[in-house]
Parts: sequence; C-alpha cells; structure tokens
Amino acid sequence: MENSPQSSTSNEIIKEEINLQFHWYLFLFFIIYFGSFLIPAIIFMVYVMLFYLPYFLDTSSFLLLFTQLEPLLASIFMPLVIVLCYLIHIFFVGLITRGIWRTTEKISPSKSGILPRNIPSKTLNYYHIRSFVIKYPKNAVIRGPFPWLINWLYNFIGANKIGKGTTLEENVGADRFVTIGKNCYFGVNGAISSHAVEGIFGNISYFRVKIGDNVTAAAFNCVGPGSELKDHSWLLPMTGATKHNLLKGDNYYFGAPLRRIFKKRLMDYLKISEEDFEKAEQLKREKEKKDPKKGGGKING
Repeated sequence: MENSPQSSTSNEIIKEEINLQFHWYLFLFFIIYFGSFLIPAIIFMVYVMLFYLPYFLDTSSFLLLFTQLEPLLASIFMPLVIVLCYLIHIFFVGLITRGIWRTTEKISPSKSGILPRNIPSKTLNYYHIRSFVIKYPKNAVIRGPFPWLINWLYNFIGANKIGKGTTLEENVGADRFVTIGKNCYFGVNGAISSHAVEGIFGNISYFRVKIGDNVTAAAFNCVGPGSELKDHSWLLPMTGATKHNLLKGDNYYFGAPLRRIFKKRLMDYLKISEEDFEKAEQLKREKEKKDPKKGGGKING
C-alpha cells in the first residue's frame, strides 16, 4: 500500500540551517578584547613615556643605570607595572563579559533541557552566544600567570558557582552551568561538561552539573551533563561519569562508566598491601576524631 502524500510529508525530518551569528561573535569579541585592553594600555604607555623612556632608555651612560636612583626605580617598577596592567586587563575582561552574560540571561535565561538544533529558537541562539563569550576570559586567565583567578572569574561573571577552597586545573569545559562546593579538587585534562551534542549537528543536552563539598577528582576525569556528585566523593584517574549520574558520596569511584571501588580492587589498583591499607584507614579514623566535619570516604570490603 502506497503512503499518502500527507503521511509522507509528516514523516520528513525537518532540517534547517543553524544560525551561526558570526556578526554577533565578532562584535562581542571586539568589545571584550579591545575594551579590556584600553585602560591597561593607557597606564602602560603613560609609565613608559613619562618614566621609563626619560629615566632609563634615554640615560647617556650605561654605568648610570646602576648608580643613579631614577633609572634603578624605573627599571624595578617596570615588571610591577606589567603585572598591574595584566590584572586590570583581567578585571575588565570579567566586567565586560559579566555585563554581556547578564544581559543574555535576562533575555533568555539558562535552563536545563534538550535544545533541538533543527528548530530556530532564541534559547539556542543565546546558548551559542554565551558559549562563545566565555572562551576568551577562560583562556586569558587559565593560561596566564595567575590561573587560580579562574574561580573568581566564573563567580564574578555568573557562569558558574564555585565554593571556597576549590581548585580547578586546566579542564575541557567547566566554564558554564556548573555548581561546585567547597574544598574540591579537579585535576588536569579532565572535563566537566554541562552540555553534550548528540551526533553531528544533533540536539544539545544541556543540564546543570552539581558537585558537593570535599570532592576530589584526579587527572583525565569526565563528568557529563546533569551529573550530581555528593559530598566526599573520590574519583580515581580516568574515571567517567556519564550523563545524569548520581553519586551518593562517601565513596571511591573508578572506571568508565564509573562505579564504586571495593577494598580488594582498590588495593590492587594502588599496589599496596593490606597492612598498609589498614594503617591508612587508622590514620583517617584518628583524623576524623580530631575534626568530625571532615569525614572520609567509606571503603567496602
């Protein structure tokens, strides 16, 4: 039996081109990049023209650079001025990005869900804009001399919520729609991703990642969209939490997809004897007695 024209039309897959919005990307990058360098560049050029050039570069004798006070001070303060200008630059990067971020959030707030990419929508457009504008601030800080400022940057912009004492090494993602508690550590070459594209130009799974207090993840870990890691969770190297994983906490996890690790498997993994393991457990119990708030994970035998 042949399909009617009406039924064949209804079974067709709707395909529409993605709105790439290159004009907005170029405009916003111009605003962030050049706007953040304007004041630091003025400060640096004023210092060079009024102090460094006349007192250091224009000094007639090489010996005077080390015997007179003015050339010495001009030379000593140059690195301090460079560092100050960099910090001012980072502040304005965060300030301008924060303004853009809050404007987009007012127009189309971030929310968990599936974003179809074959249907034009305001939500999808602003999702892409926020994904773009956070890239330069992230790389300007994480690849700079003060990478620990990344927590301040995310909290200041409003892209993430990160608690005190938390350390984020260089990660893939981890730049938006993530909540991390206090005293957490995430090692290098990991991935905390609140979004996942399902196939080439497929739908986008966009869900907030929630991480509790005292969570430790070694290198090469992955945490997928919608995952929730409760307090006192430990992820061994190359451990992967797929989408919407819920960890109860107070346990060690390994593998991809991750699962709890038991005592014997942990001993084999760490290449330690049972005697050494018991010593470590004893030290942990003694520490818990001194400070009950910092409880350790449970290893099941």
